[in-house]
Parts: sequence; structure tokens; C-alpha cells
Amino acid sequence: MTSPAVSFVIPAYNEELLLPRTLDSIHATARELGLDYEIVVADDASSDRTGAIAAERGARVVRVSNRQIASTRNAGALAASHGVLFFVDADTMVPVGPVAGALRVIASGGVAGGSTCAFDGKLPLWVRLIMLPIMVLGRWARLTPGAFLFCTREAFEAVGGFDETVFGGEEVLMARTLDRFAKTRRQRFTIVRSPIITSGRKLRGYAGWELLGSLVLLALRGRRGARQRDNFAMWYGPRREDPEGLPEAPKRSNRIL
Repeated sequence: MTSPAVSFVIPAYNEELLLPRTLDSIHATARELGLDYEIVVADDASSDRTGAIAAERGARVVRVSNRQIASTRNAGALAASHGVLFFVDADTMVPVGPVAGALRVIASGGVAGGSTCAFDGKLPLWVRLIMLPIMVLGRWARLTPGAFLFCTREAFEAVGGFDETVFGGEEVLMARTLDRFAKTRRQRFTIVRSPIITSGRKLRGYAGWELLGSLVLLALRGRRGARQRDNFAMWYGPRREDPEGLPEAPKRSNRIL
């Protein structure tokens, strides 16, 4: 069966350090699978070489000035040409497995889904301890990390894209919305088992109490809290350096979902 043409949409802000390996991994995977593909990088007001690096590595660059992840994802999707959309974060490597699994979902009549997730580099002990319960909960709730989400263009347009009223958690809202849409088609939002590999820089750069405290506060405040940029300082504030620098992809899966 011929694979559909696919668009990889990458929102990016000041990602000159990690974007090259993301783009290289997508090119390698797409070529191995023999895909008709494009890469669209939505460069959201970067002050570094993010846009130039994207262009040098064969991506089409869409320049926006939103400083909001949901609207930047939507801008990239609007510029994309193909019928299957893969939303990939700029700090995420995409092996063959999750893309091949996603295409099997689409080929079998599915409309959307995500993948499991592994982190690069060494992870703090507290992260390793909570991985298993988070993995079980995520699969039960059919949630996918925002670093990798796929859907047909029809599904994307039918649900109206990502919710631009929020500054974070847009991938969770989108997954739930796509899941509901899939059910109207008597389909499921499917999480493929092969993991993408995303950066563990926030897990290494912030203390556990900082990350978990922020997540608990956001959970308590709900959608109202998600509509306030100040509640997402870890995403929109100054970026902390990764203590490991630029780690290699894990030889064993530091899987989280």
C-alpha cells in the first residue's frame, strides 16, 4: 500500500542547539520509509539561528511572532501541504518506529494518535521513580506527549486545530478533542508503542519540587490557569542550561509514556 504524503510540523523558539538533530532524524526516518514528505518549521520570533538552520537542512520556514505554542503549531499546519500531519517538538528525535506505527494507524482507517516517549541523557532519581505510574496512567487515559502527535488534515480541520486560548497543555486538550472526534467515526485515538526520544533538559534543569509544584498548580487552576502566560514560566521564561549539555540518545529507553 502506498504511504500518504506527510507533513512534519515543528514549532520552534530559539532552538538552534537541538533543532539540527531533530531535523536530521526526521529526514533519515522519512527516507528509510520512502515517504513523500515535507518539514515545516514555524519559527516563533527566534533571536538565534533557528530559522537559518531549518532552511539549511531542507525545511520550509514559516516566521511568526506569537510566543504561544498553540497558535504557532496552527500556523505551521496551515502552511503544510499534505494530508497527514505530524506535530513534532524542536527538541525531539523521531525514529522509524513511531512514524511507521502512525502510518499503520492511518492506513487502517484511524484518524489520530501519538506515541510513547523516552528521554535523552541521564534522568534524576525522582523522575525514574514516577515513570511507571505515569506510563500506565497515560496509556489508560490515551494521552500522548506533546512532542509527537499525528492526525489527518481532515481531523485537524474538523476540530479546529489547537486551542489558541491557552499557553500550555494544548497537546492534552488536542488529544482529548481528537479522541472524541475519532469516536464519532467509530475509531480510537491510538498511541503507538514505539517511542520518540525527546530532551530531558527540563527534568535535569529544574528541581522536582519546581516541576511538580507547577503541574499541581496548573491542575488546580484548570483551563483558566492555562490561559495565563505567567503560569508557564518554565516554557516562556528564560531557558536554563541543560547540565548534561547535548546528551546522546538513550541506549535504553527512559520511557515515560
